[in-house]
Amino acid sequence: MTLDELISEFDRGLRSMTGVSRMSRPIPEAPPVQADGAESPADAADTTLSVEEKAHSAALMRVNHVGEVCAQALYQAQKLATESTALKRGFEDAAREEEDHLAWTMQRLRDLDSRPSLLNPLWYTGSLALGFIAGRFGDRVSLGFMAETERQVEKHLDSHMTSLPVNDHASRAIVEQMRIDEAAHAVAAINAGGVELPFPVRALMRATSKVMTRTAYYI
Repeated sequence: MTLDELISEFDRGLRSMTGVSRMSRPIPEAPPVQADGAESPADAADTTLSVEEKAHSAALMRVNHVGEVCAQALYQAQKLATESTALKRGFEDAAREEEDHLAWTMQRLRDLDSRPSLLNPLWYTGSLALGFIAGRFGDRVSLGFMAETERQVEKHLDSHMTSLPVNDHASRAIVEQMRIDEAAHAVAAINAGGVELPFPVRALMRATSKVMTRTAYYI
């Protein structure tokens, strides 16, 4: 890897941890529908959220933001671990879409008068190590790790669609687009040759994810 590439990756890591991310796509929008069927502005929907609902939405979006911080670290590490130019490009493309998610969730946290996780440096560092370890087991295992990660994230986002307040249309639009993107990443990883990971590994990944999400909900 060249010095310019190292500087670029270091910059991406810093931006991921500090919440200064660039988006290539606009924030998804889904205008809420009033009782009479007419559409109302998305920002007006926030005023209909109770204090408890707003806090719950913010906590869920903080969890989602942490997931995207981890995604940046995982893809960076896997890109460093492979010698395949095609896979490097694939990981880079996925990371770029995930960076959109990172920016979207950060903006939503601001809209909800909240903050990202205080433990983002820890989440980022741990994910960087996991991604590199997965990459060192070979490209097919690395892709399988990517696919399994995205499947678990998709299920996690499904649960958020159930849990988010009905009137929080702005958060729901973001989560729905994220879910679509994550599912596509999983399919792409399998199509590229990813293998199914052993059950104990998948179970460990789920357990680790639960610890992260429960912690990030509050901290």
